[in-house]
Amino acid sequence: MATFLEKNSYGKHAINLSKITRHADYHEFRQITVDTQLEGDFESVYLQGDNRSVLTTDTQKNTVYALAKSHFTASVEEFALYLANYFVSHEAPVQQATVEITEHGWSRMQPKESLHPHAYISKGNEKHRTKVVYKETGTSIWSGISQLLILKTTDSAFEGFLRDRYTTLPEASDRILATECEVSWLWNATGIDFASLYVDIRNTLLETFAHHKSLSVQQTLYAMGEAVLEKFREVEEIELVMPNKHHIPFNLEQFGIQNNNEIFVATDQPYGYITGTVKRSPSL
Repeated sequence: MATFLEKNSYGKHAINLSKITRHADYHEFRQITVDTQLEGDFESVYLQGDNRSVLTTDTQKNTVYALAKSHFTASVEEFALYLANYFVSHEAPVQQATVEITEHGWSRMQPKESLHPHAYISKGNEKHRTKVVYKETGTSIWSGISQLLILKTTDSAFEGFLRDRYTTLPEASDRILATECEVSWLWNATGIDFASLYVDIRNTLLETFAHHKSLSVQQTLYAMGEAVLEKFREVEEIELVMPNKHHIPFNLEQFGIQNNNEIFVATDQPYGYITGTVKRSPSL
């Protein structure tokens, strides 16, 4: 039987890195997780066990830590871009490098009037993420948000949907809309202020979610993506994943109590899973 190696890559995942930048009057603390993945002229490694072209995954890990001292000074996008460029430009067998970084948010405590100089509190489960794919013929940069848990208590309905013999779901003209968003967007520019734009895009997503009169999760998803593309020319496309975190009205009538859309059962499983990608029209 004839076989061939169609595609290959290897790298180091879950490189956990923390950094303190000591300013004169306060400390800056940041925590990230880095994944590296390399592609290139590695067929001999797979086919003959010839390891001479292998940049070991342990070396990749060490490179991340070593470069973080001088080059992890701004956005995670800029650090990921630097790392990916470094692997391709410094190691001859490497033709493409993919670097993904997840930032775990921390903010300085403010127990009284002013921020504490070196005590921090977690920002929760929400994460800032980026993915850079670098090769000599071109580079793609993605940014995104994961585990963004958002909810609104009204301005959400779901009515007029398809029914068949197995449909039992009642229509809802006023319901809780809750989701744990996963959002990622593709930049069409480099050399921009990634950190500032990230904050602005996040705020646009939240503002659209809050004010949109939702007829379905799908409609709200599209409205959020459309708002980002309309406001930020630096974004080429945006992907959203919005699982429906159900809050189902509890039957209080069995106890002779009226439930005026006030008491709900929060359910984890099963849940609706809604996704969509919004792109610019070619003429825009």
